[in-house]
Amino acid sequence: MQKTLYIFSNGTLQREGNTLCYITEEGKRFLPVEDIQEIMVFGAVDFNKSLLEFLTQHEILLHYFNYHDYYMGTFYPREHYNSGFVILKQAEHYMEEAKRLTLAKKFVAGALRNIEQVLRYYERRGIALGDTLSEFTDNETQIESITDLSELMAYEGNHRETYYRCFDKILDHPDFPFDKRTRRPPQNNLNTLISFGNSILYTIVLSEIYKTHLDPRIGYLHATNFRRFSLNLDVAEIFKPIIIDRLIFTLIDRQMLTKKDFEAETGGIVLKEKGRKVFVEELDKRLSTTISHRAVGHPVSYRRLIRMELYKVEKHLMGEESYKPFVSQW
Repeated sequence: MQKTLYIFSNGTLQREGNTLCYITEEGKRFLPVEDIQEIMVFGAVDFNKSLLEFLTQHEILLHYFNYHDYYMGTFYPREHYNSGFVILKQAEHYMEEAKRLTLAKKFVAGALRNIEQVLRYYERRGIALGDTLSEFTDNETQIESITDLSELMAYEGNHRETYYRCFDKILDHPDFPFDKRTRRPPQNNLNTLISFGNSILYTIVLSEIYKTHLDPRIGYLHATNFRRFSLNLDVAEIFKPIIIDRLIFTLIDRQMLTKKDFEAETGGIVLKEKGRKVFVEELDKRLSTTISHRAVGHPVSYRRLIRMELYKVEKHLMGEESYKPFVSQW
């Protein structure tokens, strides 16, 4: 199974023969290209055209983040699964408001159902979340009555804020209060973890889109405008509660991350390098974790689930099968 390569230190990434080489003050490290499916760069890394050509040959995406871990962009090798038909269908479903709203509602419904599943999981473990859960009852019926995207976005935003407030009950930790959602920069430790995890998930979904016929520039819940990619943001909404949020709860509960892993920087809070490494190592483990999947009849990894979700979107666009978002069954 190919891996994600995370680079946190400063150095130079280059092609050397038929493999990759990362050079730092500590020396050279060779990285077998066959083992890598994507590269995420957090450090100050130099590279040249020869490297980009090499990554293109091996269909490896390179995502880069700035000093504060904000996603900056992606080197996206030329599309290798070109399909004019799928792109036309994607555009059609975006341009026709009713079709766009139908897909956008599916993404929101999937996200809220998975949020509900997370809350039920912790309620079964004795945390009093019943009042909040009652607000998530019958979401799909309520979503169905929504008539435009701005109303849908507000509905989703209000429910997610309600959900985030439950983090205080689930975590019950003085060093990780929720208070309110803050971004760019996040103002406390918990918001830093949410932002960091979501940014990585967006890029992982983007990498999976690259392996389908879909065009990541055309999303439905998130507007397609001057933003480079938006479909990955739509699909990530479904998986954020069950992958990123559950991971955050685990890392804090097991004290794998503590307040010592954070520091104040230019008006916000950032994760130190050690903390980022712990986070991505555990995220990789979670993405490789397999769960039983009723539809396919055998276990599949969370990473594979993301790809399968994209295939379902593709079938919906082509009129083969109406899209139903993945909902966790645990």
